[in-house]
Amino acid sequence: MQIIKLGGSLITDKKKAKRPRKGVMERLANEMAASGEKLMVVHGAGSYGHHLAKEGKLNEGFIGEWQMEYLSKVHRDMRELNLMVMNAMIDAGLNPISIPPSSIAVYEAGNLSHFPTQLFEMYSRMGLTPLSFGDMVPDTKRLFSICSGDHIMRELAGLEGVERAIFATDVDGIYDRPPTEKGAELLEEIYPDKQVLTEVMYTDTTGGMAQKIADGLAIARKGVEVLVINGLFEGRLEKAIKGERVPGTRIRWKKDD
Repeated sequence: MQIIKLGGSLITDKKKAKRPRKGVMERLANEMAASGEKLMVVHGAGSYGHHLAKEGKLNEGFIGEWQMEYLSKVHRDMRELNLMVMNAMIDAGLNPISIPPSSIAVYEAGNLSHFPTQLFEMYSRMGLTPLSFGDMVPDTKRLFSICSGDHIMRELAGLEGVERAIFATDVDGIYDRPPTEKGAELLEEIYPDKQVLTEVMYTDTTGGMAQKIADGLAIARKGVEVLVINGLFEGRLEKAIKGERVPGTRIRWKKDD
């Protein structure tokens, strides 16, 4: 079993509101299907969530009733994006089943406190491909929180039989500084005792690169291989799923594991 995260900046143009990359979605779906492996898939929000979430200050939790309109619209937009990904997967020959976090997850003070992963297992045993995404969810302390796709990946990594977690993004992996800066170097591996200095190119309402690295390390600690690769290159996701070596960053829990 492998868990795949399709980054929001990969399947959408994150700089412009609601700009899907349908061609990229279709190719990635075909690569997942061609791998022949059993998968669970998560996708990010990209331009379908971040713009309105930032405008409505949804990452801060409840401030006022005026936020409810933003919350509803972000959820609507995420369902719209999710349907595009689902259709691409169906057209590729996969049998996805959508599992919206808003219907199953609960946060407490900004931290994921309830996420029934057994639901994913049950659908997987049926021969379906569980598909989830970043979403708005209830929070027992803040009224609501943003459930990020990375947090979902962290939870799914605890399932029995998960051997690899692949984060497909729009860059080759994790760099020692923003990839657009001169002299930026790709970090081929990251582990807890190696200092990593990195920033994000865009403001990220779900925590930024530091949080992504933390989630990756949490997954690696469970004994799951973690890879961060560039999904814009044709065939790279399929090769990574098959266990073939591709350019990217490997996140490890121990240096010599």
